Amino acid sequence: MKILVTGATGLIGRSLCRRLTDDGHTVIGVSRSSRKPPGLAVAEVLQWDPQTGPITSSALDGVDAVVNLAGEPIDSRRWSEQQKKLIRDSRIVTTRNLVETLRSIDRKPEVLVSSSAVGFYGDRGDEQLDETSTPGSGFMSEICREWEREAERVTERGIRVVEVRTGVVLSREGGALQKMLTPFKFGIGGPLGNGKQWFPWIHINDIVGIYHHAIATSALHGPVNGAAPEPVTNKEFTRELARALHRPAFLPVPEAALRVLVGEMADVLFGSQRVLPRVALESGYRFQYPSLTEALSDLL
Repeated sequence: MKILVTGATGLIGRSLCRRLTDDGHTVIGVSRSSRKPPGLAVAEVLQWDPQTGPITSSALDGVDAVVNLAGEPIDSRRWSEQQKKLIRDSRIVTTRNLVETLRSIDRKPEVLVSSSAVGFYGDRGDEQLDETSTPGSGFMSEICREWEREAERVTERGIRVVEVRTGVVLSREGGALQKMLTPFKFGIGGPLGNGKQWFPWIHINDIVGIYHHAIATSALHGPVNGAAPEPVTNKEFTRELARALHRPAFLPVPEAALRVLVGEMADVLFGSQRVLPRVALESGYRFQYPSLTEALSDLL
């Protein structure tokens, strides 16, 4: 297959491109820069600034599948109004402009696999959440709903759409885990607040596996939760990470102090989402790392 990937240089994008290329597919990466970054496993890189308008139709010539991973990391800096606009536009405007071209071309790809996030569900306490659960409230939930609506517009043109509601991706190559390691290695790691909030984690190999599964499974459409089947609370995650690093983890991070430090982004850190990957499991996906102990053992 010929597969176009936006956000190819991101954490998931790099690993997914490597997996698809290893499987013999021709992968076209899309980036704001036309330069191919070192180690990026793609046949070529196409330049596109999604904020300036739709992607050119020639970029989709002969493409069988599109994976849309573009989006500003939500934890890259404090959420000013300008940063919140960047987070929103990098997801919604990018998807809208990609969809505009997909709707206009004659020879259409078979599937669009578009990223979303477990933020769709908002802060839900101990409620078990699968793909049939209602959306929540708050900034990230509103973004995810609009993000998915933009992707769904291509179904009118006969393109299958899958939205992967991604949890916290654990990888040795960056992302959330890398940011957690430093305080834990110095013995000053600990749960956030009371640690009772649910933490929807997933190993990098499994989120890549779910994207691969979504491309290959013709019967799969709509939302798919990209989270491990054995969710844990923040306190349980902290304990397992400390055990894997052979370090203590007894210093809780006060919610009030963290809200002063990171502002509104604390809503994401203290939000609780007990997410279950029902659709992935029922459609035949088998997790490589269903338990946190196995995942951390592999990564650390």
